[in-house]
Amino acid sequence: MFRCITRLQSIILPRIQRKTAAVVSTVLCVNSAWVVAHTLDNEVSLYGVESTSSLSSVFTHNGSVKGVSAFITEGFQYNGERIAISADGNNQADHHTEARWPRADEDDWAGTAATLAMLAKKGLQDKLVHYSFNNFIEAPPHTSETNYMADSVTGAIKWWNFPKSPFFDVSKNTDRAIEHLAHEIAKSSEHNPLYFIHMGPSEFLYQAVARVIDREKIASLSHVYVVSHSGYNDNHLRRKAHHTMSDVLLLSGNRIHYKKIIDQNACDKPATLWCSKSFEPFKWLKTHKDPSLRWLWERMQHNLKNKADLSDAGMVFFLLEGDEHGNPQKFRRFLGNSVMPI
Repeated sequence: MFRCITRLQSIILPRIQRKTAAVVSTVLCVNSAWVVAHTLDNEVSLYGVESTSSLSSVFTHNGSVKGVSAFITEGFQYNGERIAISADGNNQADHHTEARWPRADEDDWAGTAATLAMLAKKGLQDKLVHYSFNNFIEAPPHTSETNYMADSVTGAIKWWNFPKSPFFDVSKNTDRAIEHLAHEIAKSSEHNPLYFIHMGPSEFLYQAVARVIDREKIASLSHVYVVSHSGYNDNHLRRKAHHTMSDVLLLSGNRIHYKKIIDQNACDKPATLWCSKSFEPFKWLKTHKDPSLRWLWERMQHNLKNKADLSDAGMVFFLLEGDEHGNPQKFRRFLGNSVMPI
């Protein structure tokens, strides 16, 4: 029995010849499971996969794979490689005349805690090589307002044994945070790719990519995989001179691999995706026997809009599970009895 372990494997089984066509059976490794595809006159039938929504498979007449979804061929099937994340969450008001609104959305405050819980559940603390937060470029540091993002990071480090070194408050030391991400990007190669989860505006990533190019490490960008879900994160400009995700991709010479999953907000549908106007779908956290998850429930209560909002964490769930349709019950099953081994 073959093991299904690589991002994309295929085995072409013997054809059954007919007068006008050939039936070709192709075995694909999809999300760590074998899938059999029978092809007749370019019509494809898939067996062994619950849903074909993550596939856009087209087979040539001779059975070779012509195209499969970006999730597979572009490397978005995660297999324990390095992860970098950058989020906003700024709570100190930015009153610059070009800022559309003073503060960030509160979703990252609890979303950061939920994200780190998922990584810890998978034992990936050492694979998180960069986590920057409060990433509004040119916004002020937190001097008079509660730094909710820092509180979430500090708590996660304590509860789930993350090292402190990958975490950067951009509002405190912007240059150091950008430099660190640039360094991690520049290390990327075919055998050491970097997965970047895009939880804030694109200017932070743009400046890191620009440094990589300035240092003649542009080839590394071909091994960076960006996951996004939000038009806001991709396109919001805090200053007129800032850049969008399209600018980032153009700067990279379209070397960076980019995947935008469905928006993880569905606040009017409480049991769907990662945002709800009611806390009820997540109430199981409040009484969970794992105290670190009761702490996550407390983090959620700080949302000033009185919403249960973990929306950006849905990208990490997608990365780890290959599922862009996460929800509170899937999150509950994912976490199980505890985050850390008992």
